[in-house]
Amino acid sequence: MSTAPTGLNRPPPASTPPENTAKPERMLPFIVGCALLMQMLDSTVVTTALPTMAADLGADPVRLNIVITSYLLAVAVFVPISGWAADRYGARRVFITAIALFTLSSLTCALSTTLTQLVLSRIIQGIGGAMMVPVGRIILLRTIPKHDLLKAMAFLSMPALIGPMAGPPLGGFLVTYASWHWIFLINLPIGILGIWMILRFVRELPADQQVRPLDWLGFVLSALCMATLVAGFESLGQGGPSIAVSAALIATGLISGALYYWHSQHHPDPILDLSLLKIHTFRVSTVAGNLCRFGVGAVPYLLALMLQIGFGLSALSAGLITFAGAVGALAMKIAAPRILDRWGYRRVLTVNAVFTGASLACCAFFTASTPAVVMIGVLLLGGFFRSLQFTAINTLAYADISQTSMSRASSFAAMGQQLGVSLGVGVAAEALHLSMLWRGSSQLIAADVVVGFVVIGVLSALPSFAFWRLPAEAGESLRQTRPG
Repeated sequence: MSTAPTGLNRPPPASTPPENTAKPERMLPFIVGCALLMQMLDSTVVTTALPTMAADLGADPVRLNIVITSYLLAVAVFVPISGWAADRYGARRVFITAIALFTLSSLTCALSTTLTQLVLSRIIQGIGGAMMVPVGRIILLRTIPKHDLLKAMAFLSMPALIGPMAGPPLGGFLVTYASWHWIFLINLPIGILGIWMILRFVRELPADQQVRPLDWLGFVLSALCMATLVAGFESLGQGGPSIAVSAALIATGLISGALYYWHSQHHPDPILDLSLLKIHTFRVSTVAGNLCRFGVGAVPYLLALMLQIGFGLSALSAGLITFAGAVGALAMKIAAPRILDRWGYRRVLTVNAVFTGASLACCAFFTASTPAVVMIGVLLLGGFFRSLQFTAINTLAYADISQTSMSRASSFAAMGQQLGVSLGVGVAAEALHLSMLWRGSSQLIAADVVVGFVVIGVLSALPSFAFWRLPAEAGESLRQTRPG
């Protein structure tokens, strides 16, 4: 039986010029990239505005951490359900709804006059964010041919790096020269433009499998696992609850994860398909690749502490230096497809993991007397190496995934990425804590941040051993030219 072409790969009508059909495929990475940038910015831009928001809302600044954690927890809880929703209601429809929900909740965040209103708006915003990026990635994965996927993923890896680094300085700029409300209002034009572009350029993906019922017990267990793990790792980074509370949250997450594993082995259609881990390229990209993602959240966190507390720089000066890593990620967009096409995934991932770890460890040598141009140069190279690694990992994960499994794979990968970023911040924070305990002091100094950079650098380089065990032909379907 012949199958009809799906998504945007279907042949154009006879009256449509051939060159017009390629335009949606060219626009799709940009559309999904804008959604990803909105999400990544929103999760970090709020940080620098918390004191101003607390004064305006008449709340305790310490309590304002709930504005960040409520968003992160909502994202963590609803990410696993994104693939099911895309299959059940249509990926394009869910993508539009998620962006609309994210945009409208951004407006209600800006209009909030109490902390309760703001937290409720942030929870709704987190639900939209949880659906927005994974579902957009589903459309991209099921639309763009695999041999063109590398270029698309190179574009998508940039917002993941730019967002965490641009968020703090952007938030500081808006709070200083406008008001905290604008950190949410800037999402409105982006969201409206995104919805228009989806309506204009993206077609709905036809259903190619039966609609599966929602695995409610699996959803509850996966949501509890994700929420408690993210909360536990984030609490380490925030320094609020005690170590015992963080450990209890992480233990609850691990137990919930174990229960979900048992449940998934006995459910005919679990919400998270763990059988995907039997695919070698997906397993290595998801498990080993998450160690490489430690730097996404840890680098801005450690640099802010080193530059502001250790070296006494202003928030704006520190933010501008940190942003150099984002510039390095931009340079990667041009080079990554050529590098991977020339050297192959196994070789690039193996060698570049070491370069990525070394670039992070080099930040440990920064001192108050280090010229800004030297720090910027190191961060430029580090941003390039990390972005190249993310591009390769994110693309290789889908190299051997069938079209019918793309929705589940995207949800699974998004869940892993969320954990990886949160775990990176938690590990970095715990490294700082242990360093201060070793010195017998409760006062953070630059030497403690040095330990954090070394730990994150070593952990980011460790996946090199797993990548070397990949078959030499790994990712062959993604390469535009074949060796030999």
